Amino acid sequence: MKNQRKEGELTKRVEKQTAKMPSDIYLGSALVAMGAALVFKLVGKKHESLFVGQWAAPFLLMGLYNKIVKVEGHDKHDKNSRSES
Repeated sequence: MKNQRKEGELTKRVEKQTAKMPSDIYLGSALVAMGAALVFKLVGKKHESLFVGQWAAPFLLMGLYNKIVKVEGHDKHDKNSRSES
């Protein structure tokens, strides 16, 4: 625990804001992106389909990051270091 690096202020601010959002938003956004990509594909807009379809993975990754921050974020480590002092 002593060798653990502390997060920067920007990271703390981003985590504080993203932790306010429910994880369902990210999952829903990924599903909407996949659905929109399917619709574009069905109407013959291949490039739009590929463009929008690629959004699903980043949305899922942001949701995963959001969940990790909520469970194991900097708050847990900051609280531990404050209590040790």
